[in-house]
Amino acid sequence: MSRYAPQEIEAKWQAHWLEKQVGAASESSTKEKLYVLIEFPYPSGAGLHVGHTRPYTAMDTVARAKRMQGYNVLFPIGWDAFGLPAENYAIKNKIHPSIVTKRNIDAFRRQAQSLGYSFDYSREVDTTDPGYYKWTQWIFLKMFENGLAYKSLMPVNWCTSCKCVLANEEVVDGVCERCGSEVIHKEKSQWMLKITAYAQHLLDDLDTVSFPSRVKAQQRNWIGRSEGAEISFSVLYDGVPQAQAAPVRGSGEKDSLLVYTTRPDTLFGATYMVISPEHAALSRFKPYLRNAAEVDAYRAKAALKSDFERTELSKEKTGVMLEGVSAVNPANGETIPIFISDYVLVTYGTGAIMAVPGHDTRDWEFAKAFGLPIVEVVAGGDVESEAYTDVETGVLINSGFLNGLEVADAKEAMLLWLSNNGLGTSKVNYKLRDWVFARQRYWGEPIPIVHCPDCGLVPLPESALPLELPQVDSYEPTETGESPLAGISEFVNTTCPKCGGAAKRETDTMPQWAGSSWYFLRYTDPHNVTALASPEALRRWTPVDWYNGGMEHTTLHLLYSRFWHKFLFDIGVVPTSEPYMKRTTHGVILGPDGFRMSKTRGNVVDPMEVAAQYGADSMRLFILFIGDFEKTVTWSNQAVKGCRRFLDRVWSLACSAASGGPSGRLETLMHRTIQKVTEDIDAMKFNTAIAALMALLNEMDGCTRDDMRTFLRLLCPFAPHICEELWQKVGGEGLAVLQSWPSFDPSKTVEDEVELAVQVGGKLRSTIRVARGADKDACIAAALADEKIARLAVGQTLIKQIVVPDKLVNLVFKPL
Repeated sequence: MSRYAPQEIEAKWQAHWLEKQVGAASESSTKEKLYVLIEFPYPSGAGLHVGHTRPYTAMDTVARAKRMQGYNVLFPIGWDAFGLPAENYAIKNKIHPSIVTKRNIDAFRRQAQSLGYSFDYSREVDTTDPGYYKWTQWIFLKMFENGLAYKSLMPVNWCTSCKCVLANEEVVDGVCERCGSEVIHKEKSQWMLKITAYAQHLLDDLDTVSFPSRVKAQQRNWIGRSEGAEISFSVLYDGVPQAQAAPVRGSGEKDSLLVYTTRPDTLFGATYMVISPEHAALSRFKPYLRNAAEVDAYRAKAALKSDFERTELSKEKTGVMLEGVSAVNPANGETIPIFISDYVLVTYGTGAIMAVPGHDTRDWEFAKAFGLPIVEVVAGGDVESEAYTDVETGVLINSGFLNGLEVADAKEAMLLWLSNNGLGTSKVNYKLRDWVFARQRYWGEPIPIVHCPDCGLVPLPESALPLELPQVDSYEPTETGESPLAGISEFVNTTCPKCGGAAKRETDTMPQWAGSSWYFLRYTDPHNVTALASPEALRRWTPVDWYNGGMEHTTLHLLYSRFWHKFLFDIGVVPTSEPYMKRTTHGVILGPDGFRMSKTRGNVVDPMEVAAQYGADSMRLFILFIGDFEKTVTWSNQAVKGCRRFLDRVWSLACSAASGGPSGRLETLMHRTIQKVTEDIDAMKFNTAIAALMALLNEMDGCTRDDMRTFLRLLCPFAPHICEELWQKVGGEGLAVLQSWPSFDPSKTVEDEVELAVQVGGKLRSTIRVARGADKDACIAAALADEKIARLAVGQTLIKQIVVPDKLVNLVFKPL
């Protein structure tokens, strides 16, 4: 073959690699293990897109290089195949989700192989396989057994289009992240996972892993740890204690509202209270409300808003005062009004706040809107004009026994006073909420719980797992909000595993996040039928050494999977507390027009079409050469062509390489390039590694086959197909992808000669080459011997010379 024809060689080598299983990890190797992981894809009908190819090509390059460097590499692939997209597509096109999913997986696998990705295909996992989700169900049952899975009536996010409950993290700017439809609030009995029990563990262990600082920041912000106090405010009914106003509730019974605040020092400035429209106290307040109808109307309106809309800082502050109910500020004994307002969320703190309008912008705006008192308690601002919020430090005023104290001292004094008087306690709080772990859809893992009228919630025995998803004709969401499974009597009606009586199955299914929270563990032992993975396999392969994924998953999947892993560690299933030792991220590739790729813009680039036109290796090179891996970059068709031209030149030089050993003239550059490419792969600086290979190639005219074999081993992780073909042409033994990585000698990365700048009177006039470390006299002599300098020296006498070793020579002349 005289010319480079990628279409003729790539399929051949892909088939050969699969046959030889070059990507397979060894269970018996004594080599050091390296577990390299990608976020496994959701197999959509659109197939692999550019968003997949950037991280997959990068991590395939890492995996290939590390194999050549002597590691036993585990680089697996699987399919995150449950969830709404497959189900919505199936409903629209009248095709069962299982058929759609299988077809898409087959297409994804073919495409991945056609781009030369060296996954260990023998370890594939599929979250929709009962053999896989048996263990997802098993983990759920273990959480149930340990009190981390529970059912609760609570306000939830309801997608009006998908007709199912969404986790808080799945609502973006008030709409469903999947379909973009409006999200409203409903009250619903929901399965929850108690991720809040692990909030502090999730925070603390971020110090033990190598994650980018921005990823750690996102995790910390989402968990949202704060320190403060819970304070009890007595509740009055029409100005008298509840025991007198409502003796039917019990003689002497008192009522109160609990608030959480990070600023107990400002308690004297609390001039009103606000509770969430969903607060449970409203049900016991209602009989005493003179404006109950107005309150109910406001609550109904708030239910139509997302959390984003409710907490948006710029929105108009609305609310309703509870007429007939008030509270007492425990610091000064003053009676203060209670409002409901949608800017307070029931899911944060206690769902009730003490409002200090002098030092909180939202409270100040609310107070102005409703004509409420504003009291300055930290000196320094003009609270009648705006809230004074620069109060991390300062001196307390208008605050009784706190007057004159600095903020930090005032916090401690107030906490002590509250504790001594039985009015409050110090409290650590988190923004993180428990995970809504149920969907009212068909295409998901069945929850293995039975509802028994006598025994309550009863888990299936492990011997009954997997509880398989029934095959049905109709899987469309219901208008009632129930899962489609609720209409399948043969699935619903069952017997209680505990008492044997008639019972009903849980009909909600698990969210898509379930199967992706532990998939990396299954890769270590994917065919095990007695455990999610054997202890030996888990000890051999975990934790994951290097995990790459998108920034969009750092507050969802990353947090959830760390939580599941920590739970499995606590019950002795996995050997480490953290699942991933190193996490890296990649930037987005924009369309050729500089905008995000979308069908509506018509700027979507199909990587498979690019590979078909220019070759998979050209596609791979371009994806990595396009720019800084962590940053957003723009697609360039011209740059793809440039990568193809580079490979054409590699082909040409390899085919013309002369027999013989390494060329002495290339020694320094070769060692430098080996060092740079090795270090750049570890640092994910793929673009500069490829640039170094291009620079080396420019100097390789007339190279030997030995030179080319070294070059091909360096290029192989990036462009494996062409390297495999040329390896045979230049006399290489075995497969190129199985060769050892070239080594470099640090002493040979330094050239024997250096280039010195020669200045005359401080101005650059020429450059010279001298031996590295040459002394002052040798440098001056070489400078004066230079043709340009010699011409300038005619009729002049040298009066001063300055030499900076290995850098420059500066000569000063004066006329004779």
